[in-house]
Amino acid sequence: MQDNIDRLIISALREDISHEDITTNAVIKEYSKGRAKLICKEDGVIAGLKVFERVFLLLDDKIKIDHYFHDGDTVKKNDTAALVEGDIRAILSGERTALNFIQRMSGIATHTRKIVKLLEGSGIKLLDTRKTTPNNRVFEKYAVRVGGGHNHRFNLSGGIMLKDNHISAAGGVKQAVALAREYAPFVHKIEVEVEDLEMVKEAVEAKADIIMLDNMNAEEMKKAVEFIAGRAETECSGNVTIESIPMIRETGIDYISSGAITYNSSILDLSLKELERIN
Repeated sequence: MQDNIDRLIISALREDISHEDITTNAVIKEYSKGRAKLICKEDGVIAGLKVFERVFLLLDDKIKIDHYFHDGDTVKKNDTAALVEGDIRAILSGERTALNFIQRMSGIATHTRKIVKLLEGSGIKLLDTRKTTPNNRVFEKYAVRVGGGHNHRFNLSGGIMLKDNHISAAGGVKQAVALAREYAPFVHKIEVEVEDLEMVKEAVEAKADIIMLDNMNAEEMKKAVEFIAGRAETECSGNVTIESIPMIRETGIDYISSGAITYNSSILDLSLKELERIN
């Protein structure tokens, strides 16, 4: 896993430093030790501190990072989250890439935490989706967990989910479930996406393990959950917002999956500031 994460971070660094950091190399000709502070510019949940650190270590393995918080901690505006110390050239060259990772991850964790708090006491688990930034899924799904959410399947190899196009291609819900059960190892659960109560009945009759209620309103979801009556786990998706959570809480659903917690989260504003030479 570390090798895979390093590969993704190196790719991001290469995107930003195709040949050299011409500005830094022009200003700083040789090794000069310095330090800079990672400062929070707004309240939120911090996530990605080790990724932030790894960016600098891949540029210079002698860089030292002091962390004053842990992933999942709440930070306040003007808090110093970490101190970066070492070669100023590495600090300057890695700054933007490191901030891009930690701002994005912290923004997702912050947004996730808000929704999780709205679900407290309901027993409903918040799940992410595959609607992630290409090549950043591992970081974004980690941030969801930091915020208190749960990961749905990581990729297409991670679970069977029969969506509308799969069902159409197979000829119907029952046919799709039968084909999936025949093909997949018995340890895999089969999830079916449904759009109305008629499809709910078909999914129950086909003995789907998980039934996802897609883009249903709260009243429709409640009727569907009552009909399913524990014969399958239930999940809802589509149009999940902070405003709709109170209504969804009353439906009896088991899971809420939301692509918006990854694709629609704002960054948490963080800056690397107060750079100073120390030798």
